[in-house]
Amino acid sequence: MKKTQPNILLIFTDMQRADTIAALGNPVIKTPNLDRLVREGTSFDNCFSPSPVCVPARCCMHYGKYPQSTKVFDNYDMPPDNGKSIPGILAEASYETGAIGKCHFMPDKHAMRGFKSRLTQEECCSEPESDDYCRFLADNGLDYDEPQGTRGEMYYIPQISLHDAKSHPTQWIGDRSVDFIREKSNAQAPWMLFSSFIHPHPPFAPPKPWHKLYRSPLMPLPFVPENPESTMLWINRYQNRYKYRDMGLDKNLLRSIKAYYYACISFVDYQIGRMISELEKAGELDNTLIVFSSDHGEYLGDFNCFGKRGMHDASSRVPLIVRYPERFKTNSRCSVPASLVDLMPTFNAVAEINRKDIAPEGEDLALIASGKSERKTVFSQFASGDKAVYMAVREDYKYVYSAGDNKEFFFDRKADPADSRNKAGVGMLAGIKNELKNELLSFLKSKGQTDAFEETNGSLYWKIYPLFDESFLEDPDSKLLFQDHDAFVLDESGYTK
Repeated sequence: MKKTQPNILLIFTDMQRADTIAALGNPVIKTPNLDRLVREGTSFDNCFSPSPVCVPARCCMHYGKYPQSTKVFDNYDMPPDNGKSIPGILAEASYETGAIGKCHFMPDKHAMRGFKSRLTQEECCSEPESDDYCRFLADNGLDYDEPQGTRGEMYYIPQISLHDAKSHPTQWIGDRSVDFIREKSNAQAPWMLFSSFIHPHPPFAPPKPWHKLYRSPLMPLPFVPENPESTMLWINRYQNRYKYRDMGLDKNLLRSIKAYYYACISFVDYQIGRMISELEKAGELDNTLIVFSSDHGEYLGDFNCFGKRGMHDASSRVPLIVRYPERFKTNSRCSVPASLVDLMPTFNAVAEINRKDIAPEGEDLALIASGKSERKTVFSQFASGDKAVYMAVREDYKYVYSAGDNKEFFFDRKADPADSRNKAGVGMLAGIKNELKNELLSFLKSKGQTDAFEETNGSLYWKIYPLFDESFLEDPDSKLLFQDHDAFVLDESGYTK
């Protein structure tokens, strides 16, 4: 008997660029199961993260609000749960809601925030008493210290996982996602599962033999335009330093990074195939809204940059594929800009939830894909005040302002889809640049983001701050840090944690 409401399967990765799916134009990567979703669903080619960093992007998605409303602009604490999250709203509508894997809820990584059940696998965790995946490793006599890969100085050094494919963190999420689908599909109540993988977030640590799926000499080099510094922001230079990536570039290492990054994605793709197969076995595939996306991208050496937080497509644009034949066309591509804040209204629509007290700031993706939306622009913001980076992006143009650089960036996305040349100073484009700039400033004003702008005689201007202090560039060791969670020291009795 068909359920009155469809199931919802949200498959999420961390730090996956939009250009990492074979069926969407990548000739190197192997993603047969994502390719199937592309053929059987609708792909949104211009989906952007509302904030190109983990916690704020996930908070925006979870509550259907832009960061100007959540007030979360970097990896710090989220506001208290108000009950109006995606899983909370669906749970009130009789959905069985579960999460498996990374949620990155701050400050309490064990918070439910609307989910009825959670199995945790979080970054920087080596404690079986506080992490379900680490507990699984301990119960099976396996090494649970840094199970996602060695961080710190090794953060961007490709490495083979401590664990074989069967006990790898990606497989653990795949196994439990399949179990969840199998258990819930026989029930009458619809379910919503958030299946959230940490990979391909660094460190890039696929299991054997997946580490040999791509070989470094066959990988393309990063995209580096003629004058990459001209489009770099303060955050790019700062990240390159503390990620140990600004003391010279080894092109063979860069190709190895991409090879292992792609291997991590392909191993996730394998798990996606297992979930799809389980849905088919249960006869639930066409009665399940499947959404695949990621929180933000990864530079991977493009522009001689690494990490996220910037507004180049490499960092801010994410994959978004939706499969649900009842509302989305098959083998369809949509170029209208989309955002992670659009997931909540999409889920509410298929679940027939019409609560006026929710007020999500996105739009139903089915309306966007069908041309029934007037949407032209989406927005993104990293940090706030003197360090903020703002973006307004359309299908054809992108406008970026960096307060820490006191500089505008403007990209013609049709003529220059790689964001390689800043056209902010080109007079012929001044009209459209100012139109997008003013739309962004008006948006920020409507959200009360008063630290972003000043207003004079009804006109809005960027608030001018002192430039970001880059004196650390004079000292090659300044700002180096350790992106791991504990240390070992040598005392008289030996090594201690």
